[in-house]
Amino acid sequence: MKNRILAGAVVLVSSLALSGCGFLPGLGADSRTVTVWLMKNSVSQDFLDRFTESYEKEHPSVELEFVVQEWGGIGPKIMEVLKGDDAPDVIEVGNTQVAQYAESGALRNLTLESMRDLGGEDWLPGLADPGSVNGGQYGIPWYAANRVVIYNKDLFEQAGITKTPKTRKEWLEISEKLNSEGRQGIYLAGQNWYVLSGFVWDEGGELADDSSGEWQGALDSPEALKGMEFYKELQQLGDGPKDADEVTPPQTDVFAEGNVAQIISTPGDAAAIEKSNPELKGKLGFFPIPGKRADKPGAVFTGGSDLIVPESSRERGEGIEVVKALAGEKWQKELARTMSYVPNKPALASVIEGQEGTAAMAEGAAQGRATPNSPHWAAVEAVNPIKPYMTIVLEGGEPAKAAKEASERITAKLIAG
Repeated sequence: MKNRILAGAVVLVSSLALSGCGFLPGLGADSRTVTVWLMKNSVSQDFLDRFTESYEKEHPSVELEFVVQEWGGIGPKIMEVLKGDDAPDVIEVGNTQVAQYAESGALRNLTLESMRDLGGEDWLPGLADPGSVNGGQYGIPWYAANRVVIYNKDLFEQAGITKTPKTRKEWLEISEKLNSEGRQGIYLAGQNWYVLSGFVWDEGGELADDSSGEWQGALDSPEALKGMEFYKELQQLGDGPKDADEVTPPQTDVFAEGNVAQIISTPGDAAAIEKSNPELKGKLGFFPIPGKRADKPGAVFTGGSDLIVPESSRERGEGIEVVKALAGEKWQKELARTMSYVPNKPALASVIEGQEGTAAMAEGAAQGRATPNSPHWAAVEAVNPIKPYMTIVLEGGEPAKAAKEASERITAKLIAG
């Protein structure tokens, strides 16, 4: 196996200098080195080893070189490398980051490959849509993750609840029943805006939209206000703080205390809960966030990663082939099995049957969405007017007034960046 896993900018620079125009000593004059930036902890070493062995066997003139990057500060780092003439050949990016990179004009348009080779019409919308900018597909969906409801089976049993809810109405009813006798029906922090997003989308609303020709905040629409109304109904069926988000304090720590019946989180957080309280091992269940109808889970924010190819990469063509392999059916299935991610197509989700949390996540992912596909959305999140808006409403403020003010702040950031 020829691949090397590198970390850090210094090592990256030296490796590219060594590779020159794709040539490494010992590989032959026609050999090419494809450099791939991956984010820390996105995939396991085992997955990379198996992928590399298979890929290099099928492409004997190619050596894969993986460079591991930290999420912190990655945006400016990628923007800087895109400006140069020696970018990596493939870069993993957050699915909601593609628009800002595409705006630079430095990404390869992969529309042809997505339709001809990858069946892009069948991708999860929450991954595919953020990668599509001005009609072109610049980000190729790699993997997805989204929130589900994690619940304490013992507390459900004690309350006489034998079935998980399928609709919002049922969810409120069982949460109210659970919210008694020293139990919290649900622990939902007041500023968990990703959860609010799903409720807004369920009602037909948006956080922001560009239907008028330019991006504007949309929290003050009647539909978005209905989403906030439901959030308030649910949030009061527990003791979650109204003025903090889900990490202040960490909701997994609160759940681990044993008197919280439900939280909304990714299935992977079950491990943190069990670590904090080993007595809960084997007592955690999962179900998709309920929607308004029993036959359709609620909308959820889909996080995850896309793969992009810089125009200035030295081995752009070979990089595209690596992307096609990583995003193709064979390695999508392997990635889902290895990492418990949701594959980029709903039709591939059967590979995670038997993994209760991941299966619930995959079911919800079919209704997945992403944040507004504006190149300036990151500037909105940096100040995040949605959080104080939620607190104002939960503490009894006027929803319409607070939503209008938050929408105006969102609009200002979407215009100015």
